[in-house]
Amino acid sequence: MKRYTIGIDLGGTNIAAGLVDEDNRILDTISRKTNLPRPEAEVEQEIAAICIELAARSRLDLAQDIAWIGIGTPGSVNSGTGVVEFNANFGYHNWHLSEHMARLLPCRIYIENDANAAAYGEFIAGGAKGAKCAVVITLGTGIGSGIIIDGKIFSGFNSAGAEIGHTVIEIDGRPCMCGRRGCWEKYASARSLTEDTRRAMQAHPLNMMWDLADGDLKRVNAKTAFDAMRAGDELGTHLVENYVHYVACGLINVINIFQPEIICIGGGVSREGDTLLQPVQRLVDAEDYARTGDSRTKIVAATLRNDAGIIGAANLGRQS
Repeated sequence: MKRYTIGIDLGGTNIAAGLVDEDNRILDTISRKTNLPRPEAEVEQEIAAICIELAARSRLDLAQDIAWIGIGTPGSVNSGTGVVEFNANFGYHNWHLSEHMARLLPCRIYIENDANAAAYGEFIAGGAKGAKCAVVITLGTGIGSGIIIDGKIFSGFNSAGAEIGHTVIEIDGRPCMCGRRGCWEKYASARSLTEDTRRAMQAHPLNMMWDLADGDLKRVNAKTAFDAMRAGDELGTHLVENYVHYVACGLINVINIFQPEIICIGGGVSREGDTLLQPVQRLVDAEDYARTGDSRTKIVAATLRNDAGIIGAANLGRQS
C-alpha cells in the first residue's frame, strides 16, 4: 500500500516541497526559488524536478510509493477541474496545472488555493485538529483564510470563496487593493499594525519605540508595539488595544456566520500567543451572537507555521 505523499507550497518567492508519511510527519524537504517572472512550463518543470529529487533521496519510486502529489498555489483555483483560473502574483490565466503536471509525473495530482491548503494542514494535523468545522485565519501581509466544513474545504461555487480579509469592518474606511474601502485586512493584518505603528512613531518622535527600532522605521514590524506594551509604554499599549479590537471585530463576524468549533490564528503575529489571543477571546465572548449558549467557538494559535501548506497540500487527496 502506498504510504507517502508529496506536498508542494508554491509561492511567489519560493517553491517548498515535503515528503510526508501517513502520520503527517515531514520526512524531507526541498526549497527552490520560484524565479518569477517566467513561463508556466518552466515552473511546472521545476516542481516536477523537485518531486523526482525528493523521491530519489528517500529511495522511493514515484509511481509505486507516492500515492499523490498535492500543490497549494496562490490564485483562484478550481480544484475540481485542476485549473488555476487566475494567479495575479504569477500573471497566469487558465493555467491547466493538474493536467500539465500529470504529463510530467506518474502520480495523481491535486491542486488547491494555498491559503485553503494551509488551513487544511492545520485542520488535519495542527491547531484545528479534531474539529468538525474550523476557520483558519493568517494575519500576515494581508489576511489569508480557509474554511473547513464537515472536513471539506469550502471555496464557493466559483472557487473564490473564503476571502474573509475582504469583508468590510469600516464603511468608507482605508482603501484596499481589492478596490473596496474599509476591508478587515487593512486594519487587522500584521502589515496594518506595522503601518499604524510607524505612523504613531512619526507623530511621537520621543517615544521609546524609536529605541526598540534603533531609530529606523524600516526596522519596525508587528512585534514592535507588543514589545513596547510589555515595557509599559502607553502608546504601544494603545496600538495593541486598537489592534485587538480590529482582530476581534472580524472574528466575531466570522463566528456569527459559521459558528465554527475552532478559529485557528496563524501568521507571525500569532506568536504573541496569549498576549493577543486572550483579550481577543474576551471581546469575542462578550459580543458574538451565541454568547449566551454553552457551545462557544475556541480561538487558538496555529501550530504548524511554515509546514501547514506542505502538510495540507500533501493531504489534498483526502478531499477527492
